Amino acid sequence: MGGAEVSLEHLYKVFTMPEGQDSKLAQIEKHLSDNLADFLSQHVVTKVNSLEQIEKSFAEYAVPESPEFVSKHAETLLEKLVANSVNTYSPTFIGHMTSALPYFHLPLAKLLVGLNQNLVKIETSKAFTPLERQVLGMMHELVYKQSSDFYSTYLHSANHALGAFCSGGTVANITALWVARNKALAATPQFRGVAQEGMAAGMMHYGYKKMGVICSKRGHYSLSKAVDILALGRQQMLTIDCPTQTLSAEQALKVGQQYQAEGNKVLAIVGIAGTTETGHIDPLDELAAVAKELGCHFHVDAAWGGATLFSQQHLKLLKGIEKADSVTLDAHKQMYVPMGAGMVLFKDPNDSNTVRHNAQYILRAGSKDLGATTLEGSRNGMAMMVYASLHIFGRKGYELLINQSIEKAQLFAKMIEQHADFELVTPPTLSLLTYRIVPQSIQSKLNKNPKIAHALNIELDKLTVAVQKRQREAGKSFVSRTRLQIEKYPDQSITVFRVVLANPLTTEVDLHNILDEQVSIATNTRTWKSLTQ
Repeated sequence: MGGAEVSLEHLYKVFTMPEGQDSKLAQIEKHLSDNLADFLSQHVVTKVNSLEQIEKSFAEYAVPESPEFVSKHAETLLEKLVANSVNTYSPTFIGHMTSALPYFHLPLAKLLVGLNQNLVKIETSKAFTPLERQVLGMMHELVYKQSSDFYSTYLHSANHALGAFCSGGTVANITALWVARNKALAATPQFRGVAQEGMAAGMMHYGYKKMGVICSKRGHYSLSKAVDILALGRQQMLTIDCPTQTLSAEQALKVGQQYQAEGNKVLAIVGIAGTTETGHIDPLDELAAVAKELGCHFHVDAAWGGATLFSQQHLKLLKGIEKADSVTLDAHKQMYVPMGAGMVLFKDPNDSNTVRHNAQYILRAGSKDLGATTLEGSRNGMAMMVYASLHIFGRKGYELLINQSIEKAQLFAKMIEQHADFELVTPPTLSLLTYRIVPQSIQSKLNKNPKIAHALNIELDKLTVAVQKRQREAGKSFVSRTRLQIEKYPDQSITVFRVVLANPLTTEVDLHNILDEQVSIATNTRTWKSLTQ
């Protein structure tokens, strides 16, 4: 068969006409529609190839000269891309925050692509703009619980925004600190503001030597990106050790007071509501008081844990979040929305105006264009996916999902504690936990003296790495790994397995099988044999 025809007529058909029902693309679409789980089981990670092998399939660097039939290209995608992709839907894929999605997102995604709205401006998103504003209002109310008059005033105000949709938590965190910076270095009669005159002029005008952000060492790496982008400098990311996995309010106050006594300015304190590595929640209520005493912005990164507010049983874990000046949420985590649905919310609807930009051709003053107060310009309408999920699940539906994830994590923690050859390292606050393999025969040695424990931990680190790598390569299941400092070993970080139990399809049997597989792998390693001899 020759290549596709190079003609305007052919290209017009690509834009306007679907291929026949017997085409490969049509078959893929039908298979997806009939049984998503079956499609994934047949097409995702069916080949065990190394990254280097996969890279060979994507080694051509020149743009193809001639067009290709859609069906032929669909077959190529199945073979090269889909067959080597990660099945994040799998109930044994429990190593990261990406999980199974509800089926209804598939047809909605087709609708989203078909409409191809651009949320930067009303003229390209007439209905999507008010929908996005409504979704931001719903999430704002979940966090801040303001009055009905408040939302009537600000929900669709051209001069205010309750927040901004973003591609994810990184952009949300950067946006929050961007607002904080512009507020801290605001305009005065003698100064036009940092947005107009820049950081050097702003620091000079206010008399600050440096400007920094305080958080624990469990803070997300996006915060480091933020201080870089905002010209504060990476060394002004003031991270505090947290052997208990949470930021000490007392330590934050001490660090902040010392920093400001040296002629600097604390821009913000960032509290984490669901750390990426362990799922812990900082003492938000106490940190809010510290931020007030230091006179700085209080931001809460709740990209992971924010959805806990749906649960009446567990929302108390986030006590104090309503005192935050800004909050980051990721709907593509525990709200089970496709990737690309982050949000930043502002307690004060005026805060968004500190970063407002206008342009005559697109973002005119006085319009309701969302791009005027968002870091990103062109964006798709992912708010529609969140809108649909909020209505299809409702608060009560999300509550069930959140509760069962936390219960499952608690169950898995018990299984680990009851197993002779495992050690639970950080018990779950939410649905994350960490643990490691520690052969029963050496567990008592770990408690004898620090020198023995230090040497044993080095060997246990090797064992954990080896097991995690081999389990990943085997392809039956997946857990991730990280390194932590914990109270038991204050002078030494240890390597641990990290598990995220957010997939509602994961069963108790799956969890038992994962532990059994890890023991089987471990007992066949040299490290296990040397430790247990």
